[in-house]
Amino acid sequence: MSILIQKAGIQDSFQDSGRFGLQHLGINVGGAMDMAAMQVANALVGNDITEAVLEFSFPAPVIQFNQTALLCLAGADFGAVLDGKSLAMHQPFVVVKGCVLSFKKWKTGSYAYLAVQGGFILDKWKKSYSTNLKVNAGGWQGRRLKKGDEIYFKKIFTKAIQTHILPWLGNTSGLSFTREKIRVITGNEWNWMLKASQKVFSKQQYVVTKVSDRMGCRLKGEKLSKQVKEELVSSAVSFGSIQLLPDGQLIILMADHQTTGGYPRIAHVISADRSAVAQFRPGEIFSFEVVSLAVAEEAYLAQRLWLQQLVSGAMYKLKQYDLIA
Repeated sequence: MSILIQKAGIQDSFQDSGRFGLQHLGINVGGAMDMAAMQVANALVGNDITEAVLEFSFPAPVIQFNQTALLCLAGADFGAVLDGKSLAMHQPFVVVKGCVLSFKKWKTGSYAYLAVQGGFILDKWKKSYSTNLKVNAGGWQGRRLKKGDEIYFKKIFTKAIQTHILPWLGNTSGLSFTREKIRVITGNEWNWMLKASQKVFSKQQYVVTKVSDRMGCRLKGEKLSKQVKEELVSSAVSFGSIQLLPDGQLIILMADHQTTGGYPRIAHVISADRSAVAQFRPGEIFSFEVVSLAVAEEAYLAQRLWLQQLVSGAMYKLKQYDLIA
């Protein structure tokens, strides 16, 4: 009724949809970097899409299963192997006691997610199971996983007695958008930039730098300049806020961003494209496209509709295979 970490990865933690309503107290939302991938992994095992999952990067952990369970991987592809058999992303699979899941080769993306039907038994802090490393709270003992950790499942799975990779994949095509062009809406301080810099922002290509993590994605491009010389009073920021730094470069704030910031917020990545940004790796190149609020809302609603269809389709399939009540 548990998983055992045989070998820890470089960044293994439990995350859910985050903790809301506390930014005025200096507590950020946190949660999964790639929210869409987290929700897909949950949907494909029949969970509520907000259930906490294991988020990890590459090099990834080696996980031993000590109980029969139904699981699914989503997000980045790290060449998953279950007892010598290759696993596809978005393909639910059943394990039995003694099975070992490992990841042999990086293929795409930065963050992968593992969901188990019923969820994991974790520590809740401020109404969320997301790990907050700053205060060592939530998730598993408020920290990243390490070798020897044993995390228990909430549910005893009794629907299967042997390892089985299900013969179907979740269709996620409606949740992913091109990573070559990230859509944004303009921010409160957009007009602080020179007109020439506004044009550069929309036309040039940016490179993701190595100075990128769960707090922010630092970019390298042509220097942008302000026409307003005054300093900004520290103001609220959110996941996807794009700040103009003093050196003329940009940073996109990510899941573990601070609650307020003093740099101009020139734009915001639309909700539907935040998962694409989360999966960027250092060296990747992309550009921005400024869109209207109406376009941003339409994209978000289309993504939500596709996710609901995925949830319904997964429930139908799981019932067909007698893998859910």
